[in-house]
Amino acid sequence: MGAITALARRPEVAGQVEPLHKPVPEAKLRAIDVDLHYPNGHGGTTIALDKVSLDVPEKEFAVIVGPSGCGKSSLLYLAAGLAQPTAGEIVVGGRTVTQPGADRGMVFQSYTLFPWLTVRQNVEFGLRRRRMPAKERAEIVAHYVEEIGLSHFVDAYPKQLSGGMMQRVAIARALANDPEVLLMDEPFGALDSQTRAQMQKLLLRVWERTHKTVLFVTHDIDEAILLGDRVYVMSARPGRIRERLEIPIERPRSLDMVMDPGFIAIKRRVLSLLHDSDADDEEA
Repeated sequence: MGAITALARRPEVAGQVEPLHKPVPEAKLRAIDVDLHYPNGHGGTTIALDKVSLDVPEKEFAVIVGPSGCGKSSLLYLAAGLAQPTAGEIVVGGRTVTQPGADRGMVFQSYTLFPWLTVRQNVEFGLRRRRMPAKERAEIVAHYVEEIGLSHFVDAYPKQLSGGMMQRVAIARALANDPEVLLMDEPFGALDSQTRAQMQKLLLRVWERTHKTVLFVTHDIDEAILLGDRVYVMSARPGRIRERLEIPIERPRSLDMVMDPGFIAIKRRVLSLLHDSDADDEEA
């Protein structure tokens, strides 16, 4: 693995880290000065996100990592159109996001399959809603069910599947709709470590074949570095982008890369940023 030569750091002024926003002209997804405020139940306001800007170029795998409660999942929900920012905007494919749309696919941490539908029926759900012809629909479903390794379970119901298998189906369902951007909110967070490693390998393999534009949220630093082309490190609440790290690790990648000195050096940098964030939060 090559040396770490492309860590994009934000300039420091008077001891403070300035917001990083270097727009990428060909960005498929862009957050521009996004704020998110909501009532705290005590007559006041909680600032979840503060002037967050980031860019995800087309066909890139971008990851957001940060402390619990920093607003990383909230940012993903804004990108999905499931909530609206207090200020700023989210742009996908040149269009401002105002509501959910077929141009974005979402995979949640919880298993969001329809329990009364089989694997096949869950994967084809969005295609049916779009009134896709049956033959074309069957071909797409067969392709993605095979891609996730569940061809022998197409007629099984979610209750007959393990947690990892259910998340495979959720990923296949999102990919089957061919979204411009795939949004993934800690999709492996509820899995045991062995199953999580298997899912990481699966996602790496599927991404190598599809090169789908992905914005992935995780609290696992190893996972962020292993999967991402770039990693955005967020501060504790109010969530801000502390640093953008370009990950100069060649693909294809494998799980044993976590022991590589270059990988460990990047991990140290992320840990340092998160530690600084925790210290800032305590001082505040």
